[in-house]
Amino acid sequence: MSWLRALKETARSGFRIERRRLEPLVAVRGAAGLALVVGFSLLFFGPAIAASSAFGAYQAAVATFQRSWRPRPVLALVSGASLAVSTFVGYVTVTHTVLFVLVLVVWTFAAGMSWAAGSTGGIIAGSNVAIMLVTVTLPTSVANAAGHAAMMAVGGLVQASLIVLFPVRRWGAQRDALADALAAEAAYARRLRHDPVAHFDPVPLMTARSAAAVTPAQARSRPAELHGARKIAERLRPVLASLADPALGVPPEGLERAWVRELLAAAGHVLEAAARAIRHGEPVHVDPTDLGVLRTPDNEVILTGPPRRAAERLDVLLADVLEIAEGTGTRVPPRDDLETHRRPTLLRLVPVVLAAMRRELRRGSPVLRHAVRVSVVSAAGYLMGTALPLGHAYWAPMTAVMVMRPEFSQTYSRSVARFAGTLVGVGVATGLVQGLEPDARLAAALAVVCALLNYLLMRTGYVVSQVCVAAYVVFLLGMAGDDWSQTVPERILLTLVGGLLAMVSYALYPAWETPRLRTRLADWLSTDTGYAATVLEYYADPAAGDLDDVRKALLTTRQARVAWQEALENAQHEPVRHRGISRAAADEAQDALAQLGRVAMLLEAHLPSRTAGPSPGAAELAAALRRTADQGAKAVRERRVPDWEQVRRVMARWELPEDDPESRPAPDAFLRDGTRMLVEALEEFSRAFEGPAGKS
Repeated sequence: MSWLRALKETARSGFRIERRRLEPLVAVRGAAGLALVVGFSLLFFGPAIAASSAFGAYQAAVATFQRSWRPRPVLALVSGASLAVSTFVGYVTVTHTVLFVLVLVVWTFAAGMSWAAGSTGGIIAGSNVAIMLVTVTLPTSVANAAGHAAMMAVGGLVQASLIVLFPVRRWGAQRDALADALAAEAAYARRLRHDPVAHFDPVPLMTARSAAAVTPAQARSRPAELHGARKIAERLRPVLASLADPALGVPPEGLERAWVRELLAAAGHVLEAAARAIRHGEPVHVDPTDLGVLRTPDNEVILTGPPRRAAERLDVLLADVLEIAEGTGTRVPPRDDLETHRRPTLLRLVPVVLAAMRRELRRGSPVLRHAVRVSVVSAAGYLMGTALPLGHAYWAPMTAVMVMRPEFSQTYSRSVARFAGTLVGVGVATGLVQGLEPDARLAAALAVVCALLNYLLMRTGYVVSQVCVAAYVVFLLGMAGDDWSQTVPERILLTLVGGLLAMVSYALYPAWETPRLRTRLADWLSTDTGYAATVLEYYADPAAGDLDDVRKALLTTRQARVAWQEALENAQHEPVRHRGISRAAADEAQDALAQLGRVAMLLEAHLPSRTAGPSPGAAELAAALRRTADQGAKAVRERRVPDWEQVRRVMARWELPEDDPESRPAPDAFLRDGTRMLVEALEEFSRAFEGPAGKS
């Protein structure tokens, strides 16, 4: 993609406005907390401290809107406390330009590195640095700065208290994540009726797994219907796929296929009903006809072999889903070590975050490059704003810190949206000021209204949010005594400067995903093949097999798949030639690896019991897969075509006459068909790299 086209695409993305489900009660609660803090501060301490406390309460409420599974009160408290510390340290050093710039560089570098622990921490840390650049201008002494910092912390405390006292959809995010996973399974079951080899996007299951991790305090109050259903949903996916796949027993047409379609339709209806009940916390309403299809004795007559076992397993799992949705538990209690995922408390999270940051302190790390960019740009923006005869030196670095992200498209789209939103927001706010000539109280009320609109419309688009934010800051600083007449030209110009600095910094010191695509794909190949090998090792020795190993291998390959898909999505918007891999080759390789993972999942759906005997040939094939997986991943990174001759040689020995010294016992027909599909997927993967596009 050329630079011109990339700029057009990112600009269009920045102006995009989406229809999203609004949360008016949450928005009103956040605005009410802001109004309480501002009103109290105005009454007892004056406009300057009221502005500081308003920033603390505002940012604490914004933190609770981030995608995080931690309790919302915790996010509000952490945001308020961190902003208070940042403001006090910043004010103590702001009179010494060199010292303040050094503190700013360290602060922004740490905020940039916090992306190593996830987007929520990175966004909150970056926003706190941006607001700190404004709030350090408000106090007039060290003691006064301590008072401002204390009121910011109070703002976070007030927002946290309101969340506890007036909860809105308690556990709502976790309910939505689990319901989305079940709804995705329902849609998958419907697709399998018409496309027996349809692929499934594991992201909803991964999101539900992340949402299921709880702190010890959360574990004591989690609703019963949020226990266990996610794990059962993950078990359902391979059962549904194995029931529908023609390669595993059910012919493409005929009575058995028609009956499988009925089973899949009934499963989709049941899963939809369970998802609806969990999302809204209401009783499950299931059509008795669907339950009759799942539990009829005809399943034992029409279906035989693996499809029959899959139908029986499907009935058991769906019954467990319904019982959980009703809050009555499961037939078979799940293993605690697999079902309960512990989330570390805040204190125990500190070493985890520091370890994640240390892992990113390496050459070529996108997070490290982002931290370097944002720290250099914030210092350059502050010095530039100080040198210009405009005042408000903080506005340019504040803009840069707020728009910069580790990805190219996010940084550029947010820069454009920030400038456009500031232009409109500052213009509207200035027009209201000139028409109303508000005093401190009216300015505070207008700021609260802007905050309410921002909370309400935040998820519809960044440009909409920035209109509200710009107007909010204008009213708040005007309440604190800022000169209204200078608002428009200075802030718009400095916003443009900050956005341009952010865009230029990425162009000069980028972190392109395109050159790393082969590495991402090689990682996915390695983990996908490792998952298949782990499943085969279980077949080789069921008595010693460990389901935990199979589970870990599946989760690892899911993470590698999502990392590849995110990298491919980011690379599509980058103005970089495909020095790593062409789009056509990437699509073919991606389809092949998705099929490889799907076949391994089908084999997992029919893992033998621990009392079953070893499957002949499974151990040798698993060992060959592990050896060739590392070699294949290395070949992808080095722009060579992977070779699977060792795997083919193992399977060829199964077909030799028994009197041949190279002959090996063959597994049963089901496992032999599955391994054949595995090798076909690997060969399809290699063919993606045979043409000129794959070798680019």
